[in-house]
Amino acid sequence: MTVDVDTLAGIGRAAGLCAVGVCTAEPFDEVAAILHERKQAGLHGGMQFTYRNPERSTDPGRLVEGAAALIVGALEFDADAGEPPSHGGPHARVAAYARSDHYAALRAALEAMAEPLRTAGHAAVVSADENGLVDRAAAHRAAIGWWGKNSNILVHEAGSLVVLGAVVTDAPIAPPEPRPPVADGCGSCRQCLDGCPTGAITAPGTVDARRCLAWLVQTGGVFDPDYRVALGDRIYGCDDCSDVCPPNRVRVRLARRDRSGADAPTRAAREALPEDGAAWVAVLDMLEASDDALMARFGRWYIPRREPRYLRRNALVVLANVGEPSDPRVRAAVDRALGDADPLIRAHAVWCARRLGLGLQALSERDDPLVRAELERPVPGRAAA
Repeated sequence: MTVDVDTLAGIGRAAGLCAVGVCTAEPFDEVAAILHERKQAGLHGGMQFTYRNPERSTDPGRLVEGAAALIVGALEFDADAGEPPSHGGPHARVAAYARSDHYAALRAALEAMAEPLRTAGHAAVVSADENGLVDRAAAHRAAIGWWGKNSNILVHEAGSLVVLGAVVTDAPIAPPEPRPPVADGCGSCRQCLDGCPTGAITAPGTVDARRCLAWLVQTGGVFDPDYRVALGDRIYGCDDCSDVCPPNRVRVRLARRDRSGADAPTRAAREALPEDGAAWVAVLDMLEASDDALMARFGRWYIPRREPRYLRRNALVVLANVGEPSDPRVRAAVDRALGDADPLIRAHAVWCARRLGLGLQALSERDDPLVRAELERPVPGRAAA
């Protein structure tokens, strides 16, 4: 039994994908070399993901023995955060790619394409947002988008507001002649480089994870003091390099018009997309919540060692940037954190209190090294931020 590529692509689009491409499954040797080079230079910032084992993540044959083809899919998502709620503040922003479980919808669409291959007797493994495959390199080879200067893949009409994944199969369905790469659409534009709040995009296509806010909120230990002010009101992820990207700005404007009813939806897959979750989170609610409540709400985020303390750490940094010192609830949250048994929480509460101009009377166990370091660290005042 043979499986037609066009039929598979139709299945994927019907399941909500905005783009589908097919390519061969040879190892991505050039990408492996780049991963090794950047890891050696420290640009990974401790990130594992495809850096953990470049030989594995760049070789589809590690997922499927005798891999012959990749069927790559892209699922678009809405990036318009709107305005924060007018009550219950302060609020922190959640990056668009993390507001809903977009990858669940993506995997479902990829599984829909994989099933006919399995029925026909072929192996077919879905890979999305995992260490097993360099999704962006696969998307580029499958000609569904071009490499943007922010290192993301930009898809026609969707920009970089997509999540990517692939079906790895031993079915010989890849075209004998590869499709030509999608033409570069960035040209001389460098808005993502200039718009990054920490200068993490050090060159076109090169991101230094040690400066990237999207990665820093996922790292363990003390939040890097050099980038706390730059974190602003971001509780998870950072959209800035996507927000300033011209194709994405057009995409967001179209989505707003669609929702307002001024224009009909521009894509047939729109109705198949998952409804976006909350773009804003109440910071004080996070600091008051129990461990179980935090993990129930935010547990699908990447949290170091699955420890809720890192959600509170990030919330304290955000509170230091956007909290109102005269608000009694803010004062109470800071005082609670100053007396927390966890020195990591106490340390970030010290920074938060000092940045807000609040006293440290509630601080307990000042002799812990993490707390001492924060007591000695210069803290920029809000007026100077």
